[in-house]
Amino acid sequence: MANHSASEDYFQFFGLSPQFSLDLAQLDQAYLAIQKEVHPDRHTQGSDSEQRIAMQMATLANTAHQTLKHPIQRGLYLCKLHGVEANLETNTAMPTAFLLQQMAWRDSLEESADDFAALDALATEVDSAYKAALVELAEAMDRTHNYQRAAELLRGLLFIDKFATELDDAIAALA
Repeated sequence: MANHSASEDYFQFFGLSPQFSLDLAQLDQAYLAIQKEVHPDRHTQGSDSEQRIAMQMATLANTAHQTLKHPIQRGLYLCKLHGVEANLETNTAMPTAFLLQQMAWRDSLEESADDFAALDALATEVDSAYKAALVELAEAMDRTHNYQRAAELLRGLLFIDKFATELDDAIAALA
């Protein structure tokens, strides 16, 4: 078993650079390599301690992979690594323009609940906003290293992501 430490951060654990812009194929490849190495079937002949360590490493690999795979979770994790807590539960302050956009989207969703074409157009707009937020987040994290700004962007991205899920549900209900 390779010498991986549970005290390492998730990026180190997978041998990746700690940045928001991540090659997901490289992440998956590193994850699969570790999972293969620590799979319980490979350690059935080992001591109880070796089996327990393999199980802990497999669990850590799963948690680390899920965290780094999803952009919002990866961003939150990077902020935390740099001493910035996003405080999603308590800090909901958002710029006025962003809040107005959210209200307009909600109005459109309510007004177009039975109009597939209108909902599809709204979904395209929301997806575009999500992608633009990801670009801005990568800029804040990877280039300017402004993790306070990144935390603000993550709060907005969480709102967009939640709305996109509601919109997807509304579209699915029409199908």
